[in-house]
Amino acid sequence: LDRIERDLGCGKTVWSVLGCPVAVGNGYQAALMAPTEDLAKQHYETITKLTKDTPIHVAMLVGGQGKKLRNEVLADLAEGRTNIIIGTHALIEEKVAFEKLGLVVADEQHKFGVAQRKALHDKYHDAPPAILIMTATPIPQTLALTLYQDLDVSTIDEVPPRRQQIAQ
Repeated sequence: LDRIERDLGCGKTVWSVLGCPVAVGNGYQAALMAPTEDLAKQHYETITKLTKDTPIHVAMLVGGQGKKLRNEVLADLAEGRTNIIIGTHALIEEKVAFEKLGLVVADEQHKFGVAQRKALHDKYHDAPPAILIMTATPIPQTLALTLYQDLDVSTIDEVPPRRQQIAQ
C-alpha cells in the first residue's frame, strides 16, 4: 500500500498512470478507481491517448453504461483481454472479476470509504494486488493508515514546470 499526496495539478495522476503499464508488462491487470464518472472519463481519455500505439487494451466501467456495453467490458476483464480498467465504485461490485489483478489505483482516495478502497484487495486475498492511493487532501486518516496498514507515503515536493494555475 502506497500513497501519493500533493496539490491539485502536480502530476499525481501521471505517476499513477505510469504504474499501470508496468503492471501490464509484468502480466497483470491494473484498475484505476475514481470517485465520479466525469473523473473516470477524464482518466480513460488520457490513458487511452497514452496507450494508443501499444497493445494495451484500456476499458471503462461506470454505473451509467448500457447493459450490453457493460457485459462486454465485464467479459473482457474477466478473460484478461482488458489490461487497464478505469472506473468508479462500479469496479468493486460483486460481479466484477479480473483474470489477474496486480495494481489498484484509487484517485481522490478520501472520497472512498475504507471498506470501498479495500474491496478489490480483499476480493483477491490469495494474491492481493498492490494498492496506490492518491490525494490532494491530507487527512488524519493518513496517519492511521501509516501506523496500522503499513502505508508508505510519497510526497511530490515540486510541481511540473510551466504548470498552469488551478482554478478552484
